[in-house]
Amino acid sequence: MKKGWIYIVISTILFSTMEIALKEIAGDFNPMQLTMTRFLVGGVFLIPFAASAMKKRGVHIEAKDLRFFALLGLLGIAVSMTFYQLAIADTNASVVAVLFSCNPAFVMLLAALLLHELIRRRNVIAIMLEVIGIIVIINPFHVQIGVSGIVLTLLSVLTFALYGVLGKRKCAKYGGVAVTCMSFLFGSLELVAFAGLSHIPAFAGVMAANGLGAFANIPFFTGYSLENLGFVLYIFIGITGAGFASYFTAMEKTSANSTSLIFFFKPMLATLLAFFVLHEVIPYNMVLGIVLILAGSLANILPGLVKARREKSRIRDAAEAEA
Repeated sequence: MKKGWIYIVISTILFSTMEIALKEIAGDFNPMQLTMTRFLVGGVFLIPFAASAMKKRGVHIEAKDLRFFALLGLLGIAVSMTFYQLAIADTNASVVAVLFSCNPAFVMLLAALLLHELIRRRNVIAIMLEVIGIIVIINPFHVQIGVSGIVLTLLSVLTFALYGVLGKRKCAKYGGVAVTCMSFLFGSLELVAFAGLSHIPAFAGVMAANGLGAFANIPFFTGYSLENLGFVLYIFIGITGAGFASYFTAMEKTSANSTSLIFFFKPMLATLLAFFVLHEVIPYNMVLGIVLILAGSLANILPGLVKARREKSRIRDAAEAEA
């Protein structure tokens, strides 16, 4: 259990620095190129972890599931993470980090709608508080943040939540690490195929003519330099590879409720890092929005943690009584 909490701390730190690190090198790379490459490297990094997890389960990837993983990669990586990277290039890293931390609430809602999972009163309260928090951050009556960046972030959150809900269907069979690894590999290879397509003159011309220059002539190897190599390695191997490996290891060694604490601490830590590292201004409405989102997260997480703690105490007391 103690090792599980170490993995939670590692994941929290890595995930909280994600938007800041990506923002630092966003100007050096095409958004599609950066997404394509970091998830390809991250997927390769996860292969030994996935192989080990499947070996323990006594399973192997079946051919009939490859189409599902291809769809999952398309949704979660090629679509969602492209929106995510475009959002980071378009708006404040702190805004993207905070809004993306609402992902668990959207997962709950979609799981109830698509998988018919039970949604409790505390889940409804959490969703309501987080939605109000999002509205406060957007501040529709006095918008101070780029609307396009907010829209891109919310599209990323929604599609990533759908990716998570659909992925749960195979997690029971293969485990979270294996499902993530396969979706990373398929999603990045789909982006590689799209990048190749983007070099066809007619296709590139249509993209550029419609204001979608980021999707035309997507480079494969440009942008790398000695100056950004540290950030590149940290993002590709640290955040994308080790971050997700730590996240799913924490899930296996603790519980879903305990691991959800990552998304509780991420808004606070990511916002502070954006303030000190990127010198982003944090307006009052964003502070209030963060408080509401944290309250929503707490309403969802705390009952489960308290229940787990009581159950652990009950088991310990029963063991002591028998002794």
